Amino acid sequence: MIRIGTAGWAEARIGASLSRRPGAGYMGPMRRILVIKLGALGDVVHAFHAFAAIRAHHAADRVSLLTTPPFRALVLAAPWFDEVRIDERAAGWNLLAMGRTARLLRGFDFVYDLQTSRRSNRYFRLAGRPPWSGIAPGCSHPHANPRRDFMHTIERQREQLEMAGITRFPPPERVWLAGSGDRHGLADAFALLMAGGAGVGSVKRWPVAGYAALARDLARRGITPVVIGGPAEAGLAASIRAACPAAVDLTARTAIADIAALAGRAALAVGNDTGPLHLAASAGAPTLVLFSRAGVPAQAAPRGPSGEWCAILEEADLSTLSAARVIAEVERLLAAPSAP
Repeated sequence: MIRIGTAGWAEARIGASLSRRPGAGYMGPMRRILVIKLGALGDVVHAFHAFAAIRAHHAADRVSLLTTPPFRALVLAAPWFDEVRIDERAAGWNLLAMGRTARLLRGFDFVYDLQTSRRSNRYFRLAGRPPWSGIAPGCSHPHANPRRDFMHTIERQREQLEMAGITRFPPPERVWLAGSGDRHGLADAFALLMAGGAGVGSVKRWPVAGYAALARDLARRGITPVVIGGPAEAGLAASIRAACPAAVDLTARTAIADIAALAGRAALAVGNDTGPLHLAASAGAPTLVLFSRAGVPAQAAPRGPSGEWCAILEEADLSTLSAARVIAEVERLLAAPSAP
């Protein structure tokens, strides 16, 4: 990996780049392709399907990704990109930073904007209006479906790419997600519990008492409850462990790659509508996601490795979702882990 520029605003993976050079029988020129996906984690995970399709369509081209710092390590490990460029998400008034952003965007033969936001629409102009798939006014390959915002992200991006001329949609590779291995020494059957996310006290959170009851039920079944999350979830993990001493607290000890590696071995993943749960589902863990009225499962639910739907429980206010209902759904998943 090398850095390009003194500000460190681009990174390239030379090995991947060299391995994808056209073979001896290739007669056309290599094109430079840019994919834009800035975040958040769940949205990046949903874009795996689009990433795989773009890579297959541009097998002989150089494909770069523009993303943000939290996802650098994840996408550098992925098999779809020859180069990863890091967007500092400059404010519009910061002309010097916007100039750096413009340099990141220039020189490409085609751009797939999978972010499709007001920011990425501005990038169309900063890039010099190249051939562009997205929703930027005046772009060459618009996703011209007025109901695009009502589609699930995976289907919406597939239709966008179809309108840009992509016809092959191979299932995304997943082996690389477990590349870091499991460095936490969990030898027995375990389940991942994601009790946080979405902001402290959010309506999108199931109360910690519910997770504690679920942890006790899992432990009785011989399945170790493993609580993961960031530093802000340490208190939740402590409450769950107080109610269920068999639970393991890995809060603030799992990077994004660790979550994927753990999920590949987990008997189950249960959590609120949060980015790490999307990653766990994509990595292959049988997944149950809890949605409140603040979420729209039809548009943003976690999906499995091949795009299959995960188990979903909906309650307008998650504080009224009973532990018995969640435990019953968990029991169903454990009995038939391949069920959609």
